[in-house]
Amino acid sequence: MKALPFEIDAGRHGPLGMPPARFLRDYWHKRPLLIRNAFPGFESPLQPEDLAGLACEELALSRLIRHDRANDGWQVETGPFDEAIFPGLGDRDWTLLVQDVDKWDADVAALLPHFSFLPRWRIDDIMVSFAATGGSVGAHVDHYDVFLLQGLGHRRWMIDASYALGRGLPSQDFRDDVELKLLREFTPTHDWVLGPGDMLYLPPMVPHHGVAEDACLTLSVGMRAPSAAELMGDYIDTLAAEADDAVRYHDETLTQPKDPNEIDAATMVRVVEALNAIRMRDPDQLGDWFGRFMTGYRNAHQVVAGQAPPPSDEVDALLAGGRAVLLRNPFSRAAWRRAARGARLFVSGSEFALSVRDAQRLAAATRLDAAGHAALSPAGRAAVYALLEQGHYTLARPEDV
Repeated sequence: MKALPFEIDAGRHGPLGMPPARFLRDYWHKRPLLIRNAFPGFESPLQPEDLAGLACEELALSRLIRHDRANDGWQVETGPFDEAIFPGLGDRDWTLLVQDVDKWDADVAALLPHFSFLPRWRIDDIMVSFAATGGSVGAHVDHYDVFLLQGLGHRRWMIDASYALGRGLPSQDFRDDVELKLLREFTPTHDWVLGPGDMLYLPPMVPHHGVAEDACLTLSVGMRAPSAAELMGDYIDTLAAEADDAVRYHDETLTQPKDPNEIDAATMVRVVEALNAIRMRDPDQLGDWFGRFMTGYRNAHQVVAGQAPPPSDEVDALLAGGRAVLLRNPFSRAAWRRAARGARLFVSGSEFALSVRDAQRLAAATRLDAAGHAALSPAGRAAVYALLEQGHYTLARPEDV
């Protein structure tokens, strides 16, 4: 069997260079892939000065990483930054990174439909980094899948694909002399220079190191991948909150112990039975928990209600008359699932019981106009109004959007 390539040219089959089903089967979560010309003729939706301006905003999540080559030292600062800092940084060996740029910039968010071959709830954000020549964040691993799209300039990417080559797992030891989680050892198997429109896909835990060949900008489409500990912690909290206090440890099968001070094997069997009694055995209950958890997981900002909206009948009239549209807050995450009866819509941890049609439409509705609103059932429109009250939608005039 012919070995799968690590580098391809997308040609007319961007952005993956192959049908999505083949990519998911052969590469997703398994094998790195450099896709040349994933976005032919790509023009960056953001300029370096725009990113610097965003890094000065109070609510933006930003970091500045500087590398001292002489001593291999690293300095990390977190924003917001004063704009006066940037002229003094020089033209080498620093990187500015800003998370969740897709929430702040509509042109950056417009890239997301190109990744619709993935569940939308799996995509976390688009992080954008600008690096001066030589700028880097060091050799490291990520615990999630990521697509690294080159926007401006050129970046050299070195990766260690030992595992995909059948050579075993590379070292995961980290340096203890820097505040970044940098690998102590890094031996690349592949070395590429990416230009605008080229894209590198990396599964979780693939060691990689990117260095700017010249002043460059990179867009990183990262996934949400909660750890087992995070899943378990939230799951147990939900179980504990919903557990019937009458369900307790019990031992009607107790026999006289040989040693009254011993916690014996029979006791531990009963402990397991007590814990199993409060497990989520109902698939709907489990699915609803996961929907709430995943749409609320790692949100950069908690959406809060603003000024109270007009009464629901007035909102209905504004929409029906074409005098308003509803825009979803960019930080509000939505997903839906089929349930035993109808469906559930989840928005940033909130849950609504709706028809499949309504849940499907609202999960996708970043904008609701008169036609979209009218197509909803009364229950769907009630959910929209509740989301408007919670701050997940805002009213806007059509001419303003």
